[in-house]
Amino acid sequence: MSEAHDEYTTTKYVVRAKFEVDGVVEKPDVVGAVFGQTEGLLGDELDLRELQKTGRIGRIVVNVNAQGGKSSGVIIIPSSIDKVETAILASSLETIDRVGPCTARFWVERIEDVRELKRRKITKRASEILREWEEKIAPESKEIAELVVDAIKSGEIGKYGPEELPAGPGIADSDTVIVVEGRADVQNLLRYGFKNVVAVEGTKVPQSIIELSRKKTVIAFLDGDRGGDLILKELLQVADVDYVTRAPVGKDVEELTRKEIVKALRNKVPAEQASVVPEKAQEKGKEPRSTEMKEKKERDPSSSNQVSKYVGSINGTLKAALLNNKFELLKEAPVGELTDIIPSLEGIHAIVFDGVITQRLVDLAHEKGVGFLIGARRGSITKQPVNMLIKTFSDF
Repeated sequence: MSEAHDEYTTTKYVVRAKFEVDGVVEKPDVVGAVFGQTEGLLGDELDLRELQKTGRIGRIVVNVNAQGGKSSGVIIIPSSIDKVETAILASSLETIDRVGPCTARFWVERIEDVRELKRRKITKRASEILREWEEKIAPESKEIAELVVDAIKSGEIGKYGPEELPAGPGIADSDTVIVVEGRADVQNLLRYGFKNVVAVEGTKVPQSIIELSRKKTVIAFLDGDRGGDLILKELLQVADVDYVTRAPVGKDVEELTRKEIVKALRNKVPAEQASVVPEKAQEKGKEPRSTEMKEKKERDPSSSNQVSKYVGSINGTLKAALLNNKFELLKEAPVGELTDIIPSLEGIHAIVFDGVITQRLVDLAHEKGVGFLIGARRGSITKQPVNMLIKTFSDF
């Protein structure tokens, strides 16, 4: 089949037929039978010889295997005529009952749509290219460009509030503010284009940060160490923090690459799911958030690999798997149909899909009581339900 595909680039369909002959025959015998016994059968418009002359039928490929006094094989016919005519032509092969002096039987195995095979290949490759495009950074440009960018960005660090906190120039204009620990963190985020950044400069949260948190959406972006824990604890006590994200364990925000920063911000969690517990929450008799997180982890399908097999099979297909509370498949469908299927399907406990997790999907899933939403990438989500765990394929 690949030979026919390579030779005839305008091919729309490929007819694959098989045959058995009660005797030993060769390729020319089979080709002669095909042309001879179909000649005049379907009129001039579908005559094989005429179709080949006009290039609407490609070169007929015949493979013959003779064994034990009998012959069998495959016929491949590339076709650029339409679907109906191709089907008629294929069915005409089944009228052939002799090859030379020997009785024979021909039957159509299948008709392949070459364009559909190409579309599948394009879809799969396009999804791979898109992911690489979103994830890749050009590291080779750092040697010269980073020195220039550092010089420019360092000049953009301003001061915010009476405490003169290190901050980027985008604090006033942005609806979302990223709160980090120190000046070096602000400088690193400015280097990669994040201008809505301000530093607390110590474990004591400044009043300017507290007031800012009441007006804007706040993302706390802290180091992956004990110091980050202490600042997070203080922030959660006195400020209105919306989301929390951390540098990898043992790393500081000032050390992160652009890719690591983007990944951390993409994987931010609502403040209610943060691992550090404010003392005032314990005073009110609430169950510590660390316990809540432990329970979530125990229910987290990625921790027991309950959905890893679905992630592996779904990745790159642009499809979605909807699972019940035993993580068994309820339904598989194209990603584009998710918004129609979710409201109408009962018993959905988890959704694994090869697409972007959007706020609309989160809202639809929450209305149906979905506990786990797992997608290829995370989009802009401003409101995440407390009882829903959202993950991306990179978490598995």
